[in-house]
Amino acid sequence: MRTLTVELQERSYPIYIGQQLLDDQALFHRHVDSRQVMIVTNDRVAPLYLDRVKAHFEGRDVAVVVLPDGEKYKTLESADAVYEELLARRFSRTAHLIALGGGVIGDLGGFVAATYQRGIPFVQVPTTLLSQVDSSVGGKTAVNHPRGKNMIGAFYQPKCVIADMSTLDTLEDRELSAGLAEVIKYGLIRDLPFLEWLESGIEKLVARDGEALAEAVERSCRNKAEVVARDERETGERATLNLGHTFGHAVETGMGYGAILHGEAVAIGTCQAADLSERLGFLQAVDVARVISILERALLPVRPPASLNADDFLTHMAVDKKNVEGQLRVILLKALGEATLPMGVDVGLLRQTLENYGRD
Repeated sequence: MRTLTVELQERSYPIYIGQQLLDDQALFHRHVDSRQVMIVTNDRVAPLYLDRVKAHFEGRDVAVVVLPDGEKYKTLESADAVYEELLARRFSRTAHLIALGGGVIGDLGGFVAATYQRGIPFVQVPTTLLSQVDSSVGGKTAVNHPRGKNMIGAFYQPKCVIADMSTLDTLEDRELSAGLAEVIKYGLIRDLPFLEWLESGIEKLVARDGEALAEAVERSCRNKAEVVARDERETGERATLNLGHTFGHAVETGMGYGAILHGEAVAIGTCQAADLSERLGFLQAVDVARVISILERALLPVRPPASLNADDFLTHMAVDKKNVEGQLRVILLKALGEATLPMGVDVGLLRQTLENYGRD
């Protein structure tokens, strides 16, 4: 088992990465010490892993909420279903919540934990590559609104993250590739040696090589933990973790939540951000080609949906948490391995990217 720590003083917590961690009762008991335990999961994950986690808490008061799977269910209505069960079972503020699933469950479960009785402890148990390398780490919790993704949320750190690599064995190929978009992101924004390592063997990750996946998860989590430790509430450096996300969230919102996976949208948005970075003189054409190539080799889409035009993108990008007083700000690449902080861009250049990149 590999262990990392997110260093946040009194809110510091470990990330555990290893095989068969779902069966490690001692690990769960170390971090879930309440008599009242709420497990939030979805209808895809529950048949696979719920009983294994629930078995650790025999003799305790255990409640379970199984939500429908999908981004379109990351809503206040779904959160309310969890609140209802917590209240019906008279769970107190000492209750612990376990978020068992991918990014949607982690975000929603964390949001419920952050807001129920002003905050109860929770544990992240991510079961997808994307959630293991990104969304389970760092304390961002949220639900979506029809007008924008993750617009209702809170910063709220878990007690720990338990990333069982064996759960990736049941992950669909498309979901695995979606997670690789976030893995590649770390190399692009701050870790050039990691990007070069990925370029040398991305096919191993696509083929689910266990050693390569464990290395990728650990290096990704280490990168994110370092950033979060320096900028927990995204006042500066942490915003660079959103490379491709302003464009990508526009794709998700414009296509309807769930029509395209988050990682797929981020891959498209990363290519658009690279294109705009070239137009601003930061990147060379060869750099943009490298960005597109590594994402394509990860079996990810790299072109925006034909049904979304430039005006559609601009409308949806206007609803973004990095914007300030109506000014659109995006994360770009100064160079491969170095991202910018959120910066305002000339709308004319942005429109050139939106109208031309991937449209030929």
